[in-house]
Amino acid sequence: MAAPLQAQWSFRLLPGDAQLQAHPGLDAWRPAQVPGSVHTDLLAAGVIGDPYVGAAEAGLQWIGLGDWEYRARFDVDARTLRRRHAELRFDGLDTFAEVSLNGAPLLSGNNAHRTWRARVDGRLRATDNELRIVFRSPIRTLLPQVQAMPHRIAGNYPSPHGDEPKDAMVGNFARKPAYHFGWDWGPRYVTAGVWRQVQLQAWDDNRITDLAVRTNALDAAHADLTVLLQVEQGEQSGKASIVVDVLDPDGKRVARVQRDAALQPGNNDVQLPLSLDNPRRWWPVGYGAQDRYTVQARVDGGRDAEHQASLRTGLRSVELLREDDDKGGQGFAFVINGVQVFAKGANVIPFDAFPARVTRERLRRDLQAARDANMNMLRNWGGGYYEDDAFFDIADELGLLVWQDFMFGGGMQPGYDPAFRTNVVAEARDNVRRLRHHPSIVLWCGNNEEETAWKDWGHGKDLTAADPAFAAKVWQGYVDLFGKDLRTVVAEEGLGVPYWSSSPSNDLDAKANDSTRGDKHYWQVWGNPALPATAYLRETPRFMSEYGLQAWPQQSTIDAFATRQEQQVDGPVIQAHQKFMAGKGNERLLHYIEMEYGKPRSFADFVYLSQVMQAEGIELAALHHRASRPYTMGSLYWQLNDVWPGASWSSVDYYGNWKALHFHARRFFADVAVAALRDEGTTRVSLLNDGRAPLQAQLRYRVMDFDGRVLQQHQQPVTLAAQAATEVARLTDAALLEGADPRSSLAVFELLQGEKVIASRIVYFAAAKEQALAAPPLHAELRADGEHYVLRLRSPVLARALWIDFGTTDARVEDNAFDLLPGQSHDVVVRSRADLSTLRAALRLQTLGDALHSNPAPSQDDVSILRNQR
Repeated sequence: MAAPLQAQWSFRLLPGDAQLQAHPGLDAWRPAQVPGSVHTDLLAAGVIGDPYVGAAEAGLQWIGLGDWEYRARFDVDARTLRRRHAELRFDGLDTFAEVSLNGAPLLSGNNAHRTWRARVDGRLRATDNELRIVFRSPIRTLLPQVQAMPHRIAGNYPSPHGDEPKDAMVGNFARKPAYHFGWDWGPRYVTAGVWRQVQLQAWDDNRITDLAVRTNALDAAHADLTVLLQVEQGEQSGKASIVVDVLDPDGKRVARVQRDAALQPGNNDVQLPLSLDNPRRWWPVGYGAQDRYTVQARVDGGRDAEHQASLRTGLRSVELLREDDDKGGQGFAFVINGVQVFAKGANVIPFDAFPARVTRERLRRDLQAARDANMNMLRNWGGGYYEDDAFFDIADELGLLVWQDFMFGGGMQPGYDPAFRTNVVAEARDNVRRLRHHPSIVLWCGNNEEETAWKDWGHGKDLTAADPAFAAKVWQGYVDLFGKDLRTVVAEEGLGVPYWSSSPSNDLDAKANDSTRGDKHYWQVWGNPALPATAYLRETPRFMSEYGLQAWPQQSTIDAFATRQEQQVDGPVIQAHQKFMAGKGNERLLHYIEMEYGKPRSFADFVYLSQVMQAEGIELAALHHRASRPYTMGSLYWQLNDVWPGASWSSVDYYGNWKALHFHARRFFADVAVAALRDEGTTRVSLLNDGRAPLQAQLRYRVMDFDGRVLQQHQQPVTLAAQAATEVARLTDAALLEGADPRSSLAVFELLQGEKVIASRIVYFAAAKEQALAAPPLHAELRADGEHYVLRLRSPVLARALWIDFGTTDARVEDNAFDLLPGQSHDVVVRSRADLSTLRAALRLQTLGDALHSNPAPSQDDVSILRNQR
């Protein structure tokens, strides 16, 4: 039997802790929630305010310096007590944990990413069991050893709050989520607590402890599989009857294998060969169905829960193709079921500063948003934690490929320490085994940015200059951990999924962050030297796994943590929620806004223009990557989601609201798209088709002024090759404009099938701040249409970067952040529970013309809302 421990939990600051001097009375027991964390428990108890509101972060750092104690009181039923064996399993202890049961020590934990098990045979009683867990401060635990080092290895983000010396960061020595120590998109909250379930398991003679399916060979006609079963036998040898059933995606049994097995005390690995004819393979979204099989195993008839196991898995083959080219480069492409897939997507960071608060519903919301934006891959970044099974269940269902980092976020690790490496290997084995049945996982990656930091950022050079022998030892530890240990774990446990030692890297080849080999992180745009977004068009990698531009979330999200009076670009609350450059990131954001759009006139315009800048810049990069296929085979921007409400590189904010970037992503990641990219006076036009069949269409391009007068028009038949980018034209400004004013002209490139436009892109010839834009006389008609509403928009002149907003009224639009051509009507579906009159009153429209130049802010009279109802 296995079930979450049914207990009454409480917590307190450990008696005698130094933090009691400033926070007296916290050594009294208070109710606790498990799974949870000390921060959320303090919040629920009313001891602290919301850590996300205002500038609370600095005043809460004392929590991470304290030692905390958790207590569970529970009873055990008679049936469980009669079992010969019992075990407590801790799925997440954060982090330095001393566990006792009924007054006697049980285990010591030092890794938040591991599953910890302790046998409790004969130690349970029917009533009044008491489990205690003391969580030691990771800062106070590790700081003495870090400070004792003659030379320090590189950390990540030093604390700005004084709770830890800036020259002695402990985060890289702790096996806990690195982002808890702060990152450039999230707060520093050094948590502690029981962050995943505690389970009590009991059994008699044997139990199933693991079930997996290895694919040996797979094609459309046949699947050659092996069922891998692990059975733990008690103290005596014995025999067991094992039966495995396979149910197809419709629930029909399509195979059964059975055998008798001789079991020795301890863990027994049992392998059962299995074959299927005409298997229904699992495909990433856009390439086929996400069919999954159910595998059910039973030992000795499955008479009890511990004698049963089942999993749902998809059958697919995966390969990381690295073909050499004739110029000394090497490709980087994912091949699923024999088909090369261009990876379109984003990086995923943790969904909350406090992981136990993340619900399945929130995971589905953001992963569904990824699929809705035509993404097919997500990279689970290495500075967080290994996501719950729910994340991967949803990814399996939605057809989202997952690039999974091991949990190393940056800096350098003490891989030279054998105990550290042993701890990491156990962590890796736990998580690979837990997650390996998910077909969505197509890569295990050792770490984020550690190799490039050592080789390119000066980490290795600086340490070598200070202590060459120690530097050599640190680097050898890195090679041992990421080149050997984790590679071995994935080879042994990963069921054929490839391993990659770091991102970016060439898998420990000489150069780490190379455009001609391996995967690439490109931060010369936004980072240093802060090149303009057009620089994306001159950087052509084999696989772009990170690039990004920042933006603020929408007004309602900002209102959740800052009053309107606090909303100033350089105000303390706004700076507290801008983590880049230690709160000075708005300077970089203004640099990018002013480069293309001019100086914002208000904080609201600053927010709006940040989103326009982010969306238009990332669109350039993503379309360029796609247009460079097959040389480039992936584009994953930084980042999909947020850990809290604030400024970041995300396209979906903490509350699930889509920024302008996400609406753009749905268009630039569409299976069929037009990449019309202008750089240095020439527009290169490529037609993109991710479909598995060629596409016949008409390409039309028109040059017009902002009032809608067509200056020239061309149309021709085109064939879009399957799974390819087809370049069809290179057009100079002179050829397109023919003397027209670049400040008031545009070119629109459209793919048509019949009269239907299936893809389009607009090219401008001047920076937005130089364009002859004005506040357009928009006409908006909002009407009911069955179970939803339809908003019809039109304008006699160009309406650029049109943003639809309903303020605090709950309403979701299916399209937003688009350019409305002169005379064009555009219908947008609106979903809301509000009535029509409420929606009409709440509707606000914003364009670049409203925000730029000397135009006054638009009044309600500028937006004509026609009140026709169907």
